Amino acid sequence: MAKVKVIITNRQKAVKIPTGLRMLIRRTCHAVLEMENFNDPAEVSVTFVDNDQIKELNNQYRGRDMATDVLSFPMGENGVYDVNHATGAKILGDIVLSIPRCVEQARRYGHSFEREAGYLTAHSMLHLLGYDHEDNGIGRVRMREKEETVMSQLGLPATATYVYDEESN
Repeated sequence: MAKVKVIITNRQKAVKIPTGLRMLIRRTCHAVLEMENFNDPAEVSVTFVDNDQIKELNNQYRGRDMATDVLSFPMGENGVYDVNHATGAKILGDIVLSIPRCVEQARRYGHSFEREAGYLTAHSMLHLLGYDHEDNGIGRVRMREKEETVMSQLGLPATATYVYDEESN
């Protein structure tokens, strides 16, 4: 596997960044690239923001005036990427992750913050590599399978949660 530089910036103060999160983000980026047989040197930028910041970016770049969990800004198209001429690395793009939203969704889905942050990073990395799920068809299924493969490799597989409703029995 070629060298992958993951530049992580924290621009939010709403949530204290847990020990090990930066390493998990890097491991996730590496795992996606390895799964996709991406063997060139690469650079990825990951920025942690709060809900207000991601809402502003979502509105500015996607015309959606609402907070979201993660945004992806690919720097390539059809496998062609900008290159950092100093290092020769392909610049894959930027990932913007709402840390407060990550905390909220981990609670809502009943899994760890680490699982949610890793999943959102894997999801966004796949977008940087050209995958899309907007059609709700096979692209969505393919992305979900790849996301779950990476999460299992990282030791953060999905867990099934069953709610027993006494009134329905």
